[in-house]
Amino acid sequence: MLYLSRRVDFSATHTYNIPSWSKELNRQVFGKCNNPNGHGHDYKLEVMVRGKLNMESGIVVNTTDIKHIVNTFLAEELDGKFLDREHPYFIRNLPTTENLVNYIWNSLKDKMEGCELYQLRLHENHYLHAERKINEMTYLTRQYHFSAAHRLHSIHLSDEENVKLFGKCNNPNGHGHNYYVDVQVKGEPSKETGMIINLADLDEIVEREIMDKFDHMNLNLDTEEFKELNPTSEVVAMVFYNLLKPHIPNLHKIGLWETEKNYFEYLGEDDYGI
Repeated sequence: MLYLSRRVDFSATHTYNIPSWSKELNRQVFGKCNNPNGHGHDYKLEVMVRGKLNMESGIVVNTTDIKHIVNTFLAEELDGKFLDREHPYFIRNLPTTENLVNYIWNSLKDKMEGCELYQLRLHENHYLHAERKINEMTYLTRQYHFSAAHRLHSIHLSDEENVKLFGKCNNPNGHGHNYYVDVQVKGEPSKETGMIINLADLDEIVEREIMDKFDHMNLNLDTEEFKELNPTSEVVAMVFYNLLKPHIPNLHKIGLWETEKNYFEYLGEDDYGI
């Protein structure tokens, strides 16, 4: 089985508002997204399909055909629209990123020819995207940033072994990174709010459990979590997952960007392979 993807873009406007709620409750839950005049996004949609290789043509399916199918759908239904005023589905259902990706999935899954829709990833902006996969699960990922210093040094190894294994990263004075943390949750969007998790609640938890503890810190010297742990990015991802899981029951994984080239993720012992 081969997997291939194509990215397409579209723009749309929307607002989040539940008419049966008070103005105060709508503003409390949705914040600036409750602006009655709406706000918009340049969405990026990654469409991944899978299928068997045609040995005669050397392809699974022509990606131009995928582009045509997806762009035709987007042009007819979503692109350039004020979603919750113009689209019948989103007049009744909030156009959250989760609801959008699920609607697109249900609209496209039977339109593919010669291949099978495998995954959609919808980027609302650089720091927020939703996914729908063939396992019928919906995922939402929020990205956060913090800066910290660390020294890669294991108390279980000799000084010579540490230098040999970690090289310059074993510098006794440490070194720093601009880390980016992807916090991904999974589940079914609420029928009322269209969200897997309230982003304001998620932001508050991550701020308290991660940012307040680690941002602009020396991980080895300033934090309890790494007093005896070597703060490699693998370990940092695991520690962050364990800190957040008690407060976010539907947490799926933590992704950690140490640099633009180095990425690590931890899914927890119960989520591997899902």
